[in-house]
Amino acid sequence: MFDYIRKSSIMGSMQIPELLNSTVIEMTEFHINRLKVVLAEKRRTNRWLAEEIGVNEATVSRWANNRQQPSVTTFHKIAQILAIDVKDLFETTKLS
Repeated sequence: MFDYIRKSSIMGSMQIPELLNSTVIEMTEFHINRLKVVLAEKRRTNRWLAEEIGVNEATVSRWANNRQQPSVTTFHKIAQILAIDVKDLFETTKLS
């Protein structure tokens, strides 16, 4: 984030869309979903879920490791398969 601030002050009058296209913002260890945790709680594997929803096991692995996110429709399907509320698949956004 500090790198973004430093770059933005150097770029002066550059417009926001140009700034976003010219600046790479890395997000490390930012977890959106809890799929890995929920699968462990349900004693299910990535392979099992992949077979249930008809995708490659590597795809489920990317979802579980938060390198990619499934579509909203797919999140809904996963929740139905695991018999949970879809909100249980997401990290909380509430601050303690």
